[in-house]
Amino acid sequence: MNFMTLPNKLTMLRIILVPVMVVIAFIPYLNSHYIFNSLTISNFICLIIFAIASITDFLDGKIARKYNLVTTFGKFADPLADKMLVTSAMVILCLQMNGTKYWWFLPAWGLILILCRDLVVDGVRFIAAGKGVTIAADIFGKTKTFVTMFALVFLFLWQVNFNDVPVFGYIGMVLMYVGILFTVISGVRYIYSARKIIFESI
Repeated sequence: MNFMTLPNKLTMLRIILVPVMVVIAFIPYLNSHYIFNSLTISNFICLIIFAIASITDFLDGKIARKYNLVTTFGKFADPLADKMLVTSAMVILCLQMNGTKYWWFLPAWGLILILCRDLVVDGVRFIAAGKGVTIAADIFGKTKTFVTMFALVFLFLWQVNFNDVPVFGYIGMVLMYVGILFTVISGVRYIYSARKIIFESI
């Protein structure tokens, strides 16, 4: 099977878009000029990039399964691209909200929980793979990613201009907390499902 299948190309595009989004987010001029009265140019561009990248996440998996284009590279790169995208967007928004009265819309401890969960899950999968066991993503892990991505879209829509009623911010905040809840649940389930492998040498 050809390595650079369409799903893999979409995954690579998602990975490439991550540093582009990060650079855009920290250009001073784009952060100090607004579009649509309350949305910075920076956040508007980041929103478009994040939305495109999120769509590729939906498409690559669907195309790979439908046309039997699942590859070892795709199994490795697809979840990595997801984590790079979501983590980068969360860091950008956390920095924007830090020190403001709306910091709790996307709390730093939520970002830390998600990062720790991802590190634990990756560690569990690495140990399991070394023993020839494959631990697939469950419905809670997939829901966590899906809900968190939607939360970030709404939080990007809500530019940090606190003179406006933050309707999108509240929607994003609720979805973010739901995503954090599924983060904890999925992390616990991953550890529980691989408990024999993890603790066999204790």
